[in-house]
Amino acid sequence: MFGQLLATYKDAYRGITKSVWILAAIQLINRTGSMVLPFMTVYMTSSLGYSKTQAGIIMSIFGIGSLAGSYLGGRWSDKFGPFKVQILSLLVGGYSYLIIPLFHTFYPLAISVFFCGLINDSMRPAASSMTSHFATPETTTRSFSLMRMAINLGVAIGPAVAGLLAGISYVWLFVGDGITCIAAGIVFYFYFRNKQPQIHKEKKDTTIKTRSPYQDNTFMLFMLFCFFYAVAFFQIFSGIPLYYKDVYLKPEAAIGLLIGFNGLIVFIFEMITVSQMEKRFKPNHLIVTGCLMLGASFLLFNLFHGTIILLISMTLLSFSEIFAMPFMISRVVQTATPQTRGSYLAVYTIAWALAFIVSPYSSTQIIEQLNYAALWWIMGAFCIAIAYGFYVLGKNKKVEATV
Repeated sequence: MFGQLLATYKDAYRGITKSVWILAAIQLINRTGSMVLPFMTVYMTSSLGYSKTQAGIIMSIFGIGSLAGSYLGGRWSDKFGPFKVQILSLLVGGYSYLIIPLFHTFYPLAISVFFCGLINDSMRPAASSMTSHFATPETTTRSFSLMRMAINLGVAIGPAVAGLLAGISYVWLFVGDGITCIAAGIVFYFYFRNKQPQIHKEKKDTTIKTRSPYQDNTFMLFMLFCFFYAVAFFQIFSGIPLYYKDVYLKPEAAIGLLIGFNGLIVFIFEMITVSQMEKRFKPNHLIVTGCLMLGASFLLFNLFHGTIILLISMTLLSFSEIFAMPFMISRVVQTATPQTRGSYLAVYTIAWALAFIVSPYSSTQIIEQLNYAALWWIMGAFCIAIAYGFYVLGKNKKVEATV
């Protein structure tokens, strides 16, 4: 039985190119420093004395920076090439993390967080474009799953280490994030400096029309539901850590381990799950299942209590991520042409960046105006509605070909 399981794992990785593996290693280095975002709301409320509303506003400002970075990153990737965008984002983004703890008052912190979000998220369309360039058509979904696997291994390590470092000083979280960004940038530069994807420049007299993603109505509707999903999912960086802290009185080390548990589950199970599920089920059905799992993870908070429920809920959230996200991004890649890939991927990252603006502010407002129970009832119902939206969208014959 063990031999069969091992063979299944090997089959999941078969055909993935060396360059994609290197990109995944770079993501692992970078995301091992995922220490700031999981603890940012706790840092502001516990260490800086901010109210939950102020913390939510700051996190939303980070989201606005991410939104601008996602848009510009896609445009720059198409114009200058993803290599230049990614190397600049990693190196300058690392520095942006290092300077955040120098600012304690609201407006300077807001400005520094905005630029941190802008610089770091300009990398996302570029990194996705690099992955799609070096992946083969047969391994596109699994290549993106490998990237997410590397990211989630980093996310499993980063918050767990961050929880321990926060017990010493929150400053070390920003130092760790900054150093890993810069280290990833150095590795990226030396491996890919002579392997850069070509920039597709359209000729003035071309007869081939390239449609903007904003003119692709079916795609934009799909992005709307991805945005709704992201609003709910981003509770992992806002509502959930505060819930652990305020309701269960968990220390930073325990919060880090619980959030890191998400990354560990995705790291262990995503590749084998994706490789098996994509052979048996339509991608849209898997996305719908992922939405329902996310809703269940929130509803559990209100239905049952105890530390074991926190683990079960995080497990459901993690499998929601496994079922939904790889097939969302592979749909984006399959819809775009080589000339418009950067722009399409930018719309996807913009949807997630917009969600990061809406999610922390709305969740902290619900908590302050109502309570945590209201937040979880609302999020659970919201996820069920999102699942229904994806289900209806999948009935569209035009969508069914790619979703």
